[in-house]
Amino acid sequence: MPAKKPAKTPPPAAADNEPLYPAIEGFIERATAEEIAELFSPLKEGLSALKGPRADQAKKVGKAIAKTEELLSHLLQVREKLEAERKDKPAARR
Repeated sequence: MPAKKPAKTPPPAAADNEPLYPAIEGFIERATAEEIAELFSPLKEGLSALKGPRADQAKKVGKAIAKTEELLSHLLQVREKLEAERKDKPAARR
């Protein structure tokens, strides 16, 4: 008797391989500029208190946090722009 070949399953779509971060997505969808600033404040304070060899690492982490804040603020601006455009456009009738 010939051996049965196992059923081949199609490879998962690329979107299935992407990690999902629902908590981060939820935060970004509703965050304000103040909330973004408050999010990183304790971390920045902790990094500024580091001394010695860890201070170099803290500087690098500080730069990464600054870049993250910049990107989140850009996302916030884009979200506000899209919401404003959505409000300005009359509802499309189907």
